[in-house]
Amino acid sequence: MPDEFVPIVVPAASGRVVLEPAAPAQLPQEAGSVLLPLARAAIAAELGIEHAAREDHLWLKHPGACFITLMAGVQLRGCIGTLRAHRTLVEDVRANAVAAAFRDPRFKPLAASEFTGIAVEISVLSALEPMTVADEQDAIRQLRPGVDGVVFQYGHHNGTFLPQVWESFADPAEFLAHLRYKAGLPPDFWDSEVTLSRYVVTKWREEQG
Repeated sequence: MPDEFVPIVVPAASGRVVLEPAAPAQLPQEAGSVLLPLARAAIAAELGIEHAAREDHLWLKHPGACFITLMAGVQLRGCIGTLRAHRTLVEDVRANAVAAAFRDPRFKPLAASEFTGIAVEISVLSALEPMTVADEQDAIRQLRPGVDGVVFQYGHHNGTFLPQVWESFADPAEFLAHLRYKAGLPPDFWDSEVTLSRYVVTKWREEQG
């Protein structure tokens, strides 16, 4: 399974009220030009680097859930996200940007020398939609390639793929098999207790020089 498409999930904090985010389509057109500098500024602050970003937009104070992905060329450099909104969008962007840069356990913390060489991608999630499926084949039929982000849960096993992962696994059966593997289960595992949820994202990415 390609490493560059394996996001890490940070669930909502236990005991806190979970607020579902507004649909990504409700974000203003300029959202990307606001969110990307905010994410980069949060990383810069941890490195002691100056980077300006505005945060005076009222929509940033609404509950929101996002994933922050850092890329160095075509290689993943960090990815951390939140599936359910439990804080304001601006807080979620800042926290996940810092976590993606410095706390993704697959990578060493980002160094100041890498700061200008990374590209930041932000995916803002819709509310999770529980899927009602009769069996594995029904789940495969319902999945929408290129559209759905999917959350797989079975007991203490869980994992998610962002919609971007369809770029690597265009076939729904293959997509689901790799998601089960990511959740720590055999690729062909299925049980009646499996639960699936899906979501859509609106995403923006910085251009790399």
